[in-house]
Amino acid sequence: MRIGIGLGRGSSGLEVLDQLCEAIVTNGFDSLWLSEVLTGAAMDPLIGLGVAAARFPALKIGTTMLAPGRNPVRLAKSLATLDRLSEGRLLVTLVPGLTEQPERDAIGVEVKRRGEHLDELLPLLRRLLSGEAVSYEGPLGRFSDVTISPTPVQQPLEFWLGGMVKSSLIRCGRLADGWLPSFCAVEEAVAGREVIDEAAEAAGRRIDPEHFGVSVAYVARDDAAGEQALQSRRNTRAGSAAIPVGLPALRATLESFIEADFSKFVLRPLVAPSSWSEELSELADAVGALQT
Repeated sequence: MRIGIGLGRGSSGLEVLDQLCEAIVTNGFDSLWLSEVLTGAAMDPLIGLGVAAARFPALKIGTTMLAPGRNPVRLAKSLATLDRLSEGRLLVTLVPGLTEQPERDAIGVEVKRRGEHLDELLPLLRRLLSGEAVSYEGPLGRFSDVTISPTPVQQPLEFWLGGMVKSSLIRCGRLADGWLPSFCAVEEAVAGREVIDEAAEAAGRRIDPEHFGVSVAYVARDDAAGEQALQSRRNTRAGSAAIPVGLPALRATLESFIEADFSKFVLRPLVAPSSWSEELSELADAVGALQT
């Protein structure tokens, strides 16, 4: 069982990134995670992870990044380079992106076509990252005899998917190496895993049982800042009921997921802490012993 830490919105800059990475390493957490939100107060994940990987050589780096709208060759080149320079420490989860404005339009792909882009992109990325000479003509563009170099250290580089709707679950079973949903209750995650396993079996493949995880947003303290963050979440998106409030509640949530055979977690504080060192020290006392 592994626990990574996500840098949420409203936090940026080298000083903050350094503080977070140092706290992750010091407190024994598994990895740093940066999400991609084009229109939010969040750094570009590939650039941020590249800096973090260079400054903290033992730290694993992960991203939940947008898939729709990506040029597949450029994306393959970026991922291969980052995995090569980080000596195989890159973790990748691809997501379809938010549907709220202004993010919805900024992504540049209609919501109803994002699934099609993922269906095309994943197999294409695998071919490009293997070092194969690839020719392609389809919804993502057209190119001939393209070879990516350098290739990733990890062969193959794994791709996990997010998403909770049925089409996303089936896609995960058909194409992905793992699943990392967010803002979901244990019962929803268990039901989603069943759909994924059935889709994988129908496609003649199997997803490693240890490749099921959850991204868990939490509120560390039941105070005014925490209530404001929860209310903002309720006003914009679903899933606020799945956000634990207080570190004891967070531990109980993780224990429930572990009992349901989920083993990878990314924890994201809904309220940006004033001190990452203090936040992760308290978090380690509350949930760190769950890691194995």
